[in-house]
This record gives sequence, C-alpha cells and structure tokens, in this order.
Amino acid sequence: MNEKPQNTFCNRTQRREFLKDIGGGFASLGLTGMLAQDGFFSSKAMAKGNGFVNPLAPKNSAFPGKAKSVIFLFMYGGPSQVDTFDYKPDLYPLDGRTIKVKTFGRGGKRNESRVVGPKWKFRPYGQCGKYVSDLFPHIGSCVDDIAFLHSMKAESPIHGSAMLMMNAGNLLSGHPSLGSWVNYGLGSVNENLPGYVVMLDKTGGPISGAKNWSSGFMPASYQGTVLRSQGSPILDLENAHGIPRSQQRTMLDHLRTINEGHLSERYDNTNLAARVASYELAYKMQASAPEAVDIEQEPGYVKDLYGMDGSNTEDFGRKCLLARRLVERGVRFVQIYSGGHHNDNNWDAHGDLVKNHSYHAGNTDKPIAGLLKDLKQRGLLDETLVVWGGEFGRQPTAEYAYGTGRDHNSYGFTMWMAGGGIKGGVSVGETDELGSQAVTDRFHVRRLHATILNQLGLDPNNLSYFHGGLDKSLVGVEGAEPIHQIIA
Repeated sequence: MNEKPQNTFCNRTQRREFLKDIGGGFASLGLTGMLAQDGFFSSKAMAKGNGFVNPLAPKNSAFPGKAKSVIFLFMYGGPSQVDTFDYKPDLYPLDGRTIKVKTFGRGGKRNESRVVGPKWKFRPYGQCGKYVSDLFPHIGSCVDDIAFLHSMKAESPIHGSAMLMMNAGNLLSGHPSLGSWVNYGLGSVNENLPGYVVMLDKTGGPISGAKNWSSGFMPASYQGTVLRSQGSPILDLENAHGIPRSQQRTMLDHLRTINEGHLSERYDNTNLAARVASYELAYKMQASAPEAVDIEQEPGYVKDLYGMDGSNTEDFGRKCLLARRLVERGVRFVQIYSGGHHNDNNWDAHGDLVKNHSYHAGNTDKPIAGLLKDLKQRGLLDETLVVWGGEFGRQPTAEYAYGTGRDHNSYGFTMWMAGGGIKGGVSVGETDELGSQAVTDRFHVRRLHATILNQLGLDPNNLSYFHGGLDKSLVGVEGAEPIHQIIA
C-alpha cells in the first residue's frame, strides 16, 4: 500500500495537520444533533473507538424516558441540610453545647464539637405534611411535587473535588460532565440552540470554572455553553464588522466545501467535523439565541411569578425563566448556579450562617417555586426533571470556637428532585438525629446521576464512551442503580 511521505511534528504528525485538527472558533458550543443531520458520519466514523458517534443514534439499550430535559439548580458552596429541608428537632435544645460527634470537613477530623442549633423554624407544608424551614416558604408550597433525598453522601468535603464529583462523577478533572453525558446519549432536538447550557451567578463562576461543564475526553461539541441572562446571550456570537448574512452564508458555504474535502480524505477527523458543524450552529444561533432569551415577550404576571418584580430575586428569577424557555425549545440540559467563587457570594457559611443563608435563600426561594409552578401549569413538569442541591451539606456543629458557621459535610446531606417521572410529596433516606451522617438508604452521588439518566431513558450502566482502551461511564466501572423509591 503506497502512502505519501509525511514530515512529522513531535514524531507524530505534520505540524500543519496538528494545527488543522485542533478545535477552534465555536467548537466549544453544544452542537450535538447537527453532525448527524449534516451527513458527517460514515459507517466507519461511527465505529467504536474513533471518539465520535451519531448523537441521534441509540448509545445503549435505551427505553422511552419520562423526562426530555433537565434543569439542575446548583447551590454552590454547600447549603445546610438541618437549616433547610432536614428537620432535626433534637438539635434545638443542644445549641451551644459541646458534644461527642465525629465530623470530617475542611477543618479535618474531629471527635467532639459545639452544636449550632437550627436558626429557623420548620413548618409542615402540603398534603404530605413535609416540614420545611422558614427559609423556603415558596418552595414549601410545592412539596407535593418534590421528592427529598435526605441521605446523600459524597467522597470529598473539599469544594473543588466535590464539585467535580457532583458535576462529572469523578474527583479528578478531565471527565465529561453530566450535561455532556445527557447530550451524548440523547442528542439535541433543536439545531438552532446548544443542547447544554450553563448560567452562572452574577458574582462569577464556581471554583474550577469550566471544568464543571467540560466534555472531558469527549469531543468539545458536547460541553456546556455559558449563556448570559442579559445583553448578548453568548459572547462573540455577533457577526463581525456588520457583514451581511448573505455574504456570511457564502463564506461559510465555501469554507464548508474545503473542509468537507479534508473530511473525505480522513473519515475519523472528528475535531474538524465538529468545527464545521459549530460554524453552522453559530450562524443559526445569531438569529435564534436572542429570541430564546427575550423574556420581554413574557407577560407581567409570569415574570412576577419568578420574582422578577423584586430586587433580590430578579437575577435568579430571570435565569429560571430563561431555563423554562430553553427547555421549551428543546435544550436538553440547563444548569443554573446560585453562588460565585468568593465565600461571601455563595452558600459556604463558615462564619455568619444566618446572614449567609438568609441572603441566598431569599434570592432563590421564589424563583425556584415559580419555575416549578410555571412548568406544571404549562404541562412541562412531567417531561422536565428539576434537581436542587449543592456539592455537599454542612455539619450540625460549629467550625470555630465562636460564631454560627458550619464546616463542610459530605457524610450526609439533602438534595431534591421534581418532575420528569419523579414521585411528589415523598422523603427518602435519613441522617442521624443530629443530621451529621446518612444512616438509612445512603445514596452516593452516583445514585443521583443514575436516576437522572434513567428518567431520560438512558441505562446508566450501559451508557459508555470508549476512551483510553476502556468503556468509560458516568457512574464508574462499579455501576450504580437509580433511586427506585422516588420513581413514579
């Protein structure tokens, strides 16, 4: 077989080939679905091992999913379970007392500490009678649609690694995030918008930044696209120098013809295929993205439902309303962050617990309840899975000898899910009487991931991606079962 001689770069490939193959431009956008429609997949290209398969083709023995989209409300920093949704009446009289209790957090391992009693009252809500803190009266009105998971556990009490575990199922960076797995497994149903969208807190992103919505070892086309709730929805999306769209279309068509010539020579050039599709998506998004984020189309009573009439709730309410508009338009995975990187701007209450949680709950309670109610009244809650939680919880004891701050707690914390085929008005799992550790039905983060994939019609233990000689999966080689107690 005759082959053309090549000049090598680092003994591997030509320097020009290297520069040609790496991604660029809009390759970081969520492009799943377009590649299949544009005919970039030959039977060889879909063969296992080349790193890119048809996003619209089944990736495993999929079954009809009850959910079509996911909205993950991420309370970055770690909200306190005993001050929000995990009612522990025995903690109140222990406030200020030093007791023997094993804890492990940022301050290391301890055998005894001073108790910080809950700082808010709890009241029963709904037909199910679920006790919810006064921090969340609006969410309290929605408890009959919510399944509470009180026995979540994770492997790390440190923000960086815990964030990666919650977002990508691994303590180390370099792995695809949950939204990437969802889009890889299901593909996108809207060729004009990214399939995976992230909206950050107005004070900035979380620790580790883009690693939390990275596509890891998958192609860049599966990673999350950061969407802004005001102004230009995506940076650098506008057409440069006012070039007419007709001229831009001609330029893209010419560029596509050249690139397809390279693709015909190298069927496994997945980076180039993704880049070509990204140009097309960016072109379409110039028209569709501004419409998707134009909430001025919404009537006043809807905006008020989300809290956009309040100075403290307007920002998060706007993001929740955008999330509803995006899932209506076929976006598969939307993640909204409450809390930025600096401790004063997130749920990481090491100092003044009351000030911290009052502020963040006050910003998010009404918008989240508005989202649930709006989805339900539109008939969208049945097909939209809403997830609430942080990377871990907080300890029932003080971190310092003074003040009300709590250290991190990955041994037992609360998350909740609603819609998308999840039972409402139920609570599963328990922590001990202090809310320190999960003791009944302990659910590892991977069980949460397995439940999300299951509700979307994906088998979490068979959805895999071939990388480095192994079939990699979100739930790991040991696998994980969905949390069947909360599945309707």
